[in-house]
Amino acid sequence: MESISVFDMLSIGVGPSSSHTLGPWRAAYMWIKKLQQRELFTSVAAVQVNLYGSLSLTGKGHATDIAVVMGLMGTDPVTCDIERIQPEIEALKASNTLKLNNEKNIPFSFKENIKFNRKFLDFHPNGITFEATLRNGKKTRDTYYSIGGGFVVQKERARAKRQKEKFNSFPYRVALASELLEHCTKENISISELVLTNELSLRDPERIDAKLKAIWDVMLDSMYVGCHTEGTLPGGLNVKRRAFETHEKLKGDIPYNNAVEWIAAIRGTEVKFRQILKWVSCFALAVNEVNASLGRVVTAPTNGSAGVIPAVLMYYLVIENHDGNFDDIKKFLLVAGEIGSLFKKNATISAAMGGCQAEIGVSSAMAAGALTELMGGSPAQVLIAAEIAMEHHLGLTCDPIAGLVQIPCIERNAMGAIKAINACEMALDRDPEDVKIPLDKVIATMWETAKDMTSKYKETSEGGLAVQVNISDC
Repeated sequence: MESISVFDMLSIGVGPSSSHTLGPWRAAYMWIKKLQQRELFTSVAAVQVNLYGSLSLTGKGHATDIAVVMGLMGTDPVTCDIERIQPEIEALKASNTLKLNNEKNIPFSFKENIKFNRKFLDFHPNGITFEATLRNGKKTRDTYYSIGGGFVVQKERARAKRQKEKFNSFPYRVALASELLEHCTKENISISELVLTNELSLRDPERIDAKLKAIWDVMLDSMYVGCHTEGTLPGGLNVKRRAFETHEKLKGDIPYNNAVEWIAAIRGTEVKFRQILKWVSCFALAVNEVNASLGRVVTAPTNGSAGVIPAVLMYYLVIENHDGNFDDIKKFLLVAGEIGSLFKKNATISAAMGGCQAEIGVSSAMAAGALTELMGGSPAQVLIAAEIAMEHHLGLTCDPIAGLVQIPCIERNAMGAIKAINACEMALDRDPEDVKIPLDKVIATMWETAKDMTSKYKETSEGGLAVQVNISDC
C-alpha cells in the first residue's frame, strides 16, 4: 500500500476542478517533459488531444480544454498569473498558433485539435490521450488518467511502485485507520505528531513549515477574495456570487486593509449560533466561487471540495480560539491530509469514480478529524469524527448542472463544513470504547457504494439535478 504525503493531498492549483482542470493541466505538462526526455520535442510538428469519458462529458464546464492548452504551453498551475489565462487563450484562438512549452510555435485549433469523446476508457473515467505528429510523419502518443485531487497516472502499477520507493523512509507506515490509531496509542503521540514525523523523513522542518504556510496563505486568500468580489460567475448559468453580500451583512463597520487584519476584524463580530452558521457558510462559498472562476485554490482533497477545510479552520481561528496561530494551522493541515490519504488509499477521492461522496464527503471527514484534534480530542476521537462526517455523506451523487462546478457544488461545500463541525462536537462527547462503526468500515462502505452507483451520477451531467433542471431555469 502506497504512502502519501500531506502535500499530495493538499496542493495548490487552479480551479474549477482538480480532476478535470488541474489533472489535465499537469498531464499536458508531464507529456511535454516526456517528449523532451525522449528527444522528440524539437521534431513535433502538430499535436492532437483526445478527452474521454467524464473529461469529455463535463470538460467544457470544467475548462478542461483550457487547462490542457495551458499545460501544453508549459505554464505551471501553482505559480502562473491566473489573470493572464484568458488573454493567453484568446490570443491563441485568434492566431490558431500554440507556443509549445513556450519554446516553439505549431498550428493549433481548439475545435480541430481537441476532441471530446463520449467513450470511456477501461482504466479510469478520466482519460486523456496526447498525440504528436513529428516532422518525418511518424506519430507518438501517450495516455494519462486524472484520478482525482490532481493526481495523474499512466499505469497505476508503475506509479504505486514509484511511490513505494519514494516513501520507504516513512517511519510510520499507515494503510488503515486502525493502524494509524495503533501507532498513536503505542507511541503515545497525536495524529499530527505522527504525520509530522513521517514528513520529516522527506524534508527538513523549515521546508515543511514553508509549504504548509503557502497552503494556508492560498486558502486564506481564496476566502478573502471570494468575500470581497461581487458579480456573476462565468460559464453561462449566470450564478450570482453570494459570499460578497453575506459577508457585507456579517462584517459590520470594522476597518481592515488586508487578509490578516480581516481575521482580527471578524474575531470582534457577533457570534451567536445563527451568525456562526452564516460565517462558516460564507467562508466555504467564497472559496468555491473563486474556484469556479478559474481562481487559485488548494485541492482539499479536490478543487470541487476546496471550501470545506478552509472554512472549518477559519471557524476555529476566529470563533473557537482567538489565540489560534500557525502551530494550530499546521496541526490541522497535517491531520486533514492524513485522513484524506486513508480515503485515497482505500477508496477514491474522484467524483468520476465515486460521486460527490468522494469529494465533499472526504473533505468533511478531513475537516472534522482535524478540528477534533485542535479541540483537544484524542486520536480515537479524531477518527470517530471523520467516520461520522463521512457516514452522513454516503451515497452523495455528483450531478453538476451543465458540467459546471457551481450548482449544487458550491452550496455542498457549505453543508460539508457545517457537518464537519457537528461531527467534531459529537465525537468529543463519545467514549471511544463505545464505537460501533470504525472509520475503516465507513471507508469500505463508501467504496462499495461508489462501485454500485450508477455511472450517470459520477460527474457526467447525465443524471440528477443536471438533467432535472434546465439551464434556462438558472
